[in-house]
Amino acid sequence: MRLAFLGTADFAVPGLDRLSASTHTVAGVVTVPDKPAGRGRKPRPSPVKVRALELGLPVLHPERLRDPAFLRTLESWRADCFIVVAFRILPPEVFRLPSKGTVNLHASLLPRYRGAAPIRWALMNGETETGVTTFLIDAHVDTGDLLLQSRVPILPDDDAGTLHDKLAACGAELLLETVDGLESGVLRPVPQRGEPTPAPKILPEHGRIDWSRPAGEILCQIRAFSPGPGAFTEWQGHRMKLFGASVQIQDTAVHREPGTILKTGQDGILVQAGSEWLRVRSVQIEGRKRMDAGAFLRGADLKAGQRFG
Repeated sequence: MRLAFLGTADFAVPGLDRLSASTHTVAGVVTVPDKPAGRGRKPRPSPVKVRALELGLPVLHPERLRDPAFLRTLESWRADCFIVVAFRILPPEVFRLPSKGTVNLHASLLPRYRGAAPIRWALMNGETETGVTTFLIDAHVDTGDLLLQSRVPILPDDDAGTLHDKLAACGAELLLETVDGLESGVLRPVPQRGEPTPAPKILPEHGRIDWSRPAGEILCQIRAFSPGPGAFTEWQGHRMKLFGASVQIQDTAVHREPGTILKTGQDGILVQAGSEWLRVRSVQIEGRKRMDAGAFLRGADLKAGQRFG
């Protein structure tokens, strides 16, 4: 089958690789325009564009998806199906073009976690399982008929980085299975069923730690924001990001104010979280690099009795 691939982020690259190596033909790739980045603010291509050029594929990066010249070029590729992974919301003029429809890969088990940040919200909510879904795009976000799904367990040591990579790899295989099924005609779309849950765009304040919450919930938040942008608290007027945490079994019935630092040492920083304890093993103070808590403590005046805010 002849395909056009539309994507932007790292999450889309394994899918592009898998389809390009298959018996199907990727006629071209659509991505976002290069964006200024780094200290020099030089234009930087998207990960998908970088990989597409390495594969020798034609690349389009339109400013406007309704631009007539873009639509004419896209149509000239004569793709039977469009594949969309981590891209923009498509107008009908685009997603209605191919005869086999436009397939989207989403990093959740739809209808759960519809929206821009399904991986982070699954972790934030303490889910033990998630997955990937292929579906046909319609006029609304993440509501189209389902094609295939694949389940992926969320392990206790998973964070947003590790889960992202697992789902991207799993999604690449699911995309190929989906395209094979559409080509053979054995795959039949089915409506989404069940109660949808939202996964809206992550905002900076979603990363702020509320120490009155249970330690397990704060741990989920830290995992959801690792390896970046980092869940954060305040210490001596500075923003501090926390990583590598674990819930600590209490060895005393004494409770302090939430956010109170109970103990510091080479094994981390022990903090009162709700009525429980949380041990933090890695930190990053604003303006500095992330480091092991023990190394940070050797050069910082952080000690028991102080509070995170």
